[in-house]
Amino acid sequence: MSKVYFVSLLSIALGAVVFAYYLTLPVQTANVSVSLKPEDKSVILLGKNIYAQNCASCHGIKLEGQKDWMSRLPNGMMPAPPHDVTGHTWHHSDNYLFLITKYGVEEILGEKYPNNMPAYKDILTDDEIISALSYIKSTWPSKTKKIHDKINLRSNKK
Repeated sequence: MSKVYFVSLLSIALGAVVFAYYLTLPVQTANVSVSLKPEDKSVILLGKNIYAQNCASCHGIKLEGQKDWMSRLPNGMMPAPPHDVTGHTWHHSDNYLFLITKYGVEEILGEKYPNNMPAYKDILTDDEIISALSYIKSTWPSKTKKIHDKINLRSNKK
């Protein structure tokens, strides 16, 4: 089995585990309904600035993530993943991306999880979070955006 194939399977498995936890969210956060606006130029411009100020130091100015982002660091933490098409951000619904950004991984999972991602609920407004995520989505190829839109449709049916 090639390393790329193994890493891809590992990434999919991790995404499935996180998604399974997402389904057990408390009612007050699970009922959020968010729609990103990757075609709205004013939202994207604001989002680009928010991303540069709050996200780029870890996720990269070009959304490229940190080196070896799928391998744990010696301290047990995972490097920041890319938000471009090479990462897994586009595999998650708008609602999930919003919740994980606003509340952080541990609050969403309901347990300790070694990570460096801060919760932004006391740092950014909901509109600023949506703007940053909209900027990220605006950079994806149209084919990836269409797949992501289908993920949103499936997610909203639940």
